[in-house]
Parts: sequence; C-alpha cells; structure tokens
Amino acid sequence: MKKTMTKAAWRAVMNGVRRILLPSALLLTGCVTSEPVDVAQIKPEVVTPEQQLADYRNVDCGALWQIKGQAAEENPLYWLRGMDCAQRLAPADARMLAHHWNEETWQAAFRQSIVLAKARITPQERRLYAMKLDNVSYAIPDSLRPLYQLWRDGQVNELELVRARGRYSTLQENTDRELDNLRQQEKHLRAQLEQTTRQLQNLTDIERQLSSRKSSGSYLPGEKNGSADEKDELASPGEMKTHDAEQPSERTKP
Repeated sequence: MKKTMTKAAWRAVMNGVRRILLPSALLLTGCVTSEPVDVAQIKPEVVTPEQQLADYRNVDCGALWQIKGQAAEENPLYWLRGMDCAQRLAPADARMLAHHWNEETWQAAFRQSIVLAKARITPQERRLYAMKLDNVSYAIPDSLRPLYQLWRDGQVNELELVRARGRYSTLQENTDRELDNLRQQEKHLRAQLEQTTRQLQNLTDIERQLSSRKSSGSYLPGEKNGSADEKDELASPGEMKTHDAEQPSERTKP
C-alpha cells in the first residue's frame, strides 16, 4: 500500500514539474533567433607540440661537428645545417674532417657521407660510403628517416649521373673513331676517283688522236707511199739491209 502511494505521489510531482517547465522552455525558444553557422569561419585550434626542436641554422660550421648527443643527432635541423656547411668545405679539408669519424655507427657514417658529398670523390668512393651508411641505417631514428631517404636518393642519383656520363663518353669516343674511319675512307675513295678520272681522260685523248690520224690519212694522195715509208721507218736495220740487197737483182732482169 505504501509503495503504491509513493509511486502515485512521484508521478504527481513529475507532472507538476513538466507543466511548469514546458511553457518556460517554449518561451525561451521563441526568443532565441537561429542564425546559420559558417563552417569555414570556424578556425581549428593550433596544437602546440609538446617538444620544441633546437634551431641550428645560426650555429657556426666549425663548432657544429663538435656537437654530439641524442638531442642533436636526432634533430633533422642539425643534419640540414651540416649539409649546408659541407658545401663550403674545400675537398682537402672535407677529406681530413671525414677521417676523424671512424666509429662503426650511423652517426659517423652519415657525417662522412655528408662531408664527402661535394669533395670531388670518385664514384667508387661514393658507392663505398653509401654502402657503409646502408649497413647501419637500421639504427637511424624514425625522426630522421625521411631526411635519410632523401639523402640516399640523392647519392644514388649522383652515381647514376656518373654512369650516364661514362656511357656518353664511351659512345662519343666510338662515334669519333667511326667518323675518322669514314673520313679516311672518303679520302681514299676520292683519290681513286681522281686517278680513274685522269686515266679515262688520257684514254679519251689517245682515242681522239687516233681517230683524227685515221680521218686525215684517208684523204692524202700518197697514202700507199706513206704507208710504205712508215713501214720502212718501223722496220729494223736488218730488214732494211735485206731489202736493199734484193733491189739490184730486180733491176738486172732483162
């Protein structure tokens, strides 16, 4: 009985509260003007990183390589400043500086690769330092992975450029050699052509002379005598004596 009365009383109280609050809520709703909200005007909150990176852009190049430690070596700005300083080193100074880092660590391999990149090293040396860095790349922190990958791609492109230049140089040498051979062949063929042309010209002149002799000899009155005289001229001395010896015998005939 008490439970029933308690439930009834609770329901009566809730109904009374609803009758009081509902009209008030409707009045408040009518007073508020609804305006559209522009989503583009809502600016996202700027999340400040928990850890700030040290800026090495103004660090002196002479003191930069003396800085060591996890905080610096895991900072990409430290290595970017190192790349900038390495471009200003003379090749001899770069080689001397690189020989100071002989540790079998990714830090030493990365420093050597950066310092010697512009030191006019041979392709074999560049390939050696790139392989040395690849062997310890597993220890490179995740914060430097993008920078390391970009650096490695640049070194691979340098090696490919050297190979392309070597292929071009070999092709150029072979082409020049073939052109020289072709020039020699052309020179030889031109000399043969000139010699053949001169021979043909000589034969043409001889043929023209023989033709003119034949044409002029057919109209001369003493063609037979001339022929006999030409035969006498062409005859040998022995034949001339035999001919002279035969003539008196012919004259003594009755």
